[in-house]
Amino acid sequence: MILIVASSKDIASLNIKKRILDHYDFSKTSESFQGKSIQVARVNDRTIKLVTLRIESTYAQNITDFFPKAALILFISRHSSASGTPTLSTHTPGNLGEAELGGISRKVSISPANTMRDVLKTMKYQKQELQLDYDVSYECTHHGPSLNTPTLFAELGSSTKQWNDKKAAEAVAHAAMEAISKFGTFPVKAALGVGGPHYNRKFTKMALDDEFAFGHIIPKYAIPAISEVILEECIERTLEGAELAVLDWKGIKSEYKPELVEMLEHIGIPYMKVK
Repeated sequence: MILIVASSKDIASLNIKKRILDHYDFSKTSESFQGKSIQVARVNDRTIKLVTLRIESTYAQNITDFFPKAALILFISRHSSASGTPTLSTHTPGNLGEAELGGISRKVSISPANTMRDVLKTMKYQKQELQLDYDVSYECTHHGPSLNTPTLFAELGSSTKQWNDKKAAEAVAHAAMEAISKFGTFPVKAALGVGGPHYNRKFTKMALDDEFAFGHIIPKYAIPAISEVILEECIERTLEGAELAVLDWKGIKSEYKPELVEMLEHIGIPYMKVK
């Protein structure tokens, strides 16, 4: 079973949910969750359940207590940024450091790298198909929940105007459903991304144009607090197993480069530098 999770606290999430129900064959069931009916569909002989939280998605740490058989959890969500740049994005949740917005400190969710790549590629296609003036991007690993189930966010941002954009919500809806339909296939190797900004254009381009699927992404601002334990966790908690680390070399401060390389070599994961 695959679980799609919306939140009643999130207008973008509700708009994406509506587009899913408008375009795909879901039906209400007698089951309910937090006072709302559970919607169910079948995709490629797999059950898909669509549920709505009463709380913000970042605080859904106990979601697997209610749905222990979920093979994949996909949160449809808003994205916020100070710049307000229109953005379609995807990332794995979890905390590289202290838990400041849900989840567990220094624990990341299992990252379904190829599924996130499928979300990203469909977002790019839908951007062109629907003539959307939006960026399409990976985000780094951040915020809760920190789950032991493969988990990703598909997001619409970055301000109220975009959260209410029906065409953009449709793009996220199609990206979510397309990725779900392909879940369990691993056509390209998974990588750990390290360095660069919160929205890493280099890693996004590599996933869209080349044979890479990024799982966890550690941004430049998080590197000072990164330990070998966290690096190993990001590698191991990638569904496919991260086969290499890709370093945004210019996006890493010089003083942290030697220790980072030393940790990667000690762990034994191959790495490559991109400029």
